[in-house]
Amino acid sequence: MTLKPALLAGCAALALFSAPELANAQSQDVAALEARIAQLEAQLNELKTAVQATRTEQTVQQQAVAQDIQRIEQRTTAAPPAPAAAPADGFRIGNNTLRFGGFVKADYIVSDYSGGDPANGDALRDFYLPGSIPVGGADEDLAADFNARQTRFWLTTESLIGGRKVGGRIEMDFQVLPGTGDQRTTSPSNLALRRAFVTVDNWLFGQEWSNFQNLSVLPDTADYIGASEGTVFARQVQVRYTRGPISISIENPETTVTPFAGGTRIVADDNSLPDVTARYTLTRPWGEASVAGIVRQLAYETTGLGAIDASATGWGVSAAAKIKVGETNDLRLMLSGGEGIGRYIGLNFSNDAVLTASGDLETIGVLAGFASYRHVWSPQWRSNLTYSAQNVDNDTALTGLLANRSAQSLRANLIWTPIPAFDVGAEFMFGERELESGASGDLNRLQVFAKYGF
Repeated sequence: MTLKPALLAGCAALALFSAPELANAQSQDVAALEARIAQLEAQLNELKTAVQATRTEQTVQQQAVAQDIQRIEQRTTAAPPAPAAAPADGFRIGNNTLRFGGFVKADYIVSDYSGGDPANGDALRDFYLPGSIPVGGADEDLAADFNARQTRFWLTTESLIGGRKVGGRIEMDFQVLPGTGDQRTTSPSNLALRRAFVTVDNWLFGQEWSNFQNLSVLPDTADYIGASEGTVFARQVQVRYTRGPISISIENPETTVTPFAGGTRIVADDNSLPDVTARYTLTRPWGEASVAGIVRQLAYETTGLGAIDASATGWGVSAAAKIKVGETNDLRLMLSGGEGIGRYIGLNFSNDAVLTASGDLETIGVLAGFASYRHVWSPQWRSNLTYSAQNVDNDTALTGLLANRSAQSLRANLIWTPIPAFDVGAEFMFGERELESGASGDLNRLQVFAKYGF
């Protein structure tokens, strides 16, 4: 029974047992009560409707959220992983970032040799090699040579493998002539390896510039060797460890020997120990400086009648610096010296050792260096003035009088950069070589070049 019928029944029962007046009053109260009950039922129905609507709305929202979550999960599963950011330069293969670069260089060279022209195909016609300047021949007319053999390219790689930084470099040029060099038709040149090494964190394995050499101080010259007689200059296979400003290496050993009383250079291959080098580099706002040292075994061995089994110890020190002069100019210096390090300096201008009459090795002392001033006239024009020299301490009783005593050169250039990475320049140089006998030869050279780096 509902609330309304029950109340009505109760009121009716009271009306049967009451007086008429009471019946009339009760009738009025019942009517008021019935109206109030009707109002309460209406409000209750409205509340029920609101609750039901709220539940329906919540169900719809929950279903929509569930559908959104499902769509997001589907998109996440179907979408491929975001690609790694492309390198600023180079291109990516797997985990490796590769970069390719180099330069194309063409040279026009006019030379005047006081002691006779070198043969066609001789490297001296393309580069300044102080030990090859002719001595004792007749002066000839000017010799002109064109070549593009300094053209070079390189490929480098960088990657992270097993949490270690791994890199590599391969560098080639065309400075090797086929046979004697044929300039009659196609002027060919052979591809030649310059550098090839891999690095793993602080370690280097492979062919690289000697750790005894500081590349950053080399003069800015038209001839890529530059101040040849005064420069430490060697590329060879090595194992090097670098930590901060200190680097230590063991490098390929090789001994060059002057026969007793002079003669053709002997290139021995008898070393059992590698050359050991160490270098410390200091970098400051004013520039940089370095000091390097080398200790090496010299060895020469022959078999048969009068067999030789000789060895000696060589050592050397090289100090170099590049000092800023103003905002754009700089002064570049190198001074190197020691005993038994001839093949490392001046392109083997002097040998490491000389044989004695008894078949022993005696080291040959050498002192060499250069100074080069670089002046930038404007963003497009620059000049370099470079002086270089080497003196050899020969025991002429052992080496004879045909051994190299000294060499020196002076060069000046003007280089124009009309567009970025493209240089056009001209350089004039004078070089001189002197023997222990006092005989000498000199070289005057004008070199004009165009070079584009990429």
